[in-house]
Amino acid sequence: MTADRSEKRAIGVVVERQRIDNPWVDARWRVIGLLPALPDRAPWSVLRQGPERTEFYAGAAEVALHPTEAENYRDNLAGSRPSLYVILRRCSEEPGLRLLAATVDPGEVDAHSDAGDDLIEAVPLPPDIAAWMQDFVTGHLVERPFYKRQRDRPDPEAMARRVPVTCQKDDRRHEHGQEHG
Repeated sequence: MTADRSEKRAIGVVVERQRIDNPWVDARWRVIGLLPALPDRAPWSVLRQGPERTEFYAGAAEVALHPTEAENYRDNLAGSRPSLYVILRRCSEEPGLRLLAATVDPGEVDAHSDAGDDLIEAVPLPPDIAAWMQDFVTGHLVERPFYKRQRDRPDPEAMARRVPVTCQKDDRRHEHGQEHG
């Protein structure tokens, strides 16, 4: 049995609920911050409240790095906007959302995008998380060579023997003296 070489780090997530004037939706949610240390607060505690906006400490999320996904982390770091993704799921309990996950793996985000009604926010990657990811990628990335598949060369003899499908049907119809229209 091999040892798990994954690494994990907890972060705190701060979200904002903004009232909007819309007949279908009463508010817009967005992630406004990440906390490197977990505050001594319960999830969904109100941090700040105004007439149109309310900030919540949504809770703690665990960011995990897995050796098999090191290439995805490298691609995230090399992108034009390296991001940490926070995934929130709608629910019936107040305030209407729950913190589902946080990840730095764009592939995992794609899987949640297909799930339906999840709210996925890309947040700029904090420098300390970026440094942790870079160290992880350096230690775990295994470059895989690109192998281009070689196509089989067509056999000119076999191609010469082929009869177009439309001719075969027409020939059979005429052979039996039948016209199918």
